[in-house]
Amino acid sequence: MKILMLPAVALLLIHSVPAMAETGDLKIHFEYAGDAPDPTAIDVNKDVQFCGKTKLMNERLLVNPKNKGVKNVVVYVYTGRGGSKLDAVPAANKTLTLANDQCRFEPHIVIAQTGDTLKVTNPDSVGHNANLGFFNNKQQNFTIPAGQEKTVALEENEPAPIPVDCNIHPWMKSYVVVLDHPFAAVSDENGDLTIKGLPAGEELVFRVYHEAGGIKEVEIDGKSEEWSRSRFKVDVKPGMNDLGTVVIPEDALSAD
Repeated sequence: MKILMLPAVALLLIHSVPAMAETGDLKIHFEYAGDAPDPTAIDVNKDVQFCGKTKLMNERLLVNPKNKGVKNVVVYVYTGRGGSKLDAVPAANKTLTLANDQCRFEPHIVIAQTGDTLKVTNPDSVGHNANLGFFNNKQQNFTIPAGQEKTVALEENEPAPIPVDCNIHPWMKSYVVVLDHPFAAVSDENGDLTIKGLPAGEELVFRVYHEAGGIKEVEIDGKSEEWSRSRFKVDVKPGMNDLGTVVIPEDALSAD
C-alpha cells in the first residue's frame, strides 16, 4: 500500500485557505392593508402624438389587485449613523440601464453599487431629459436625443434613493439607489423581494423605502411592530430568513 506524501508547500496552502463565510438570504412579502387603489392615467400634454400612443399610468403606488402586493418597496442594509458595519465589498463594476422607453423610465427603481455605471438610453423617437439630483455624486441634468444614450459614473454611495426626472415630460420619474454594498432589493409586482448573500451570524439594520410615504408602523404575520425611522433589525441566520408578510397601513402610502 502506497502512502501519498504531499509536499510541505501544498500542506501549507491547504491549511491556510480560509473557510467560506456563511451567508443568508432575507425574504419579505409586502402587502397593502386596504383595497388596492386603481392607478390613475397620466395627462399626456407633451409630445402627444408619440407619448399619447401608450396608456401611461401613475406609478407612484402600484398594488396588485389579486394579492394586494405592493410593488417598488426598496429594502437595503443601512450603514449610516446607528446602522450596520459591513466589511468592504469589492465593486462589481456593472453597467446598469435606465431607459426612456415609451415616455416612461424603465425600470422604475435602479439598484446600484459604487463603481457601477448608469447607462441612460433613449429608444424613443422623441428627445428626453434626465435630471439626477445626487447628493454625493456629481449632479447630472442632460438631454438625450432620440436613439442616443449617456453614461453616468456612480463613484459614491448616496444617503437615500435619488429621484430621476425628465424635465421635458414631467410625469416621468424613477429612482436610483447607490450603495457601497450589494445588499438591497426592490419588491416585484407581487410584493415579494429577496436580498441574497447577507453575512450570517450578525444582527443587521435594514432600511425600507417607498416613494409614496413612510413605512413605520406595520403588521407582521398578525402582530403590530414599529419600524422607527423606517428601519428594522434582523438576526441573519445561514440559509433563508423569511420575515413573512409585512402589511403596510392604508394611510401610510398615498398615490398623489
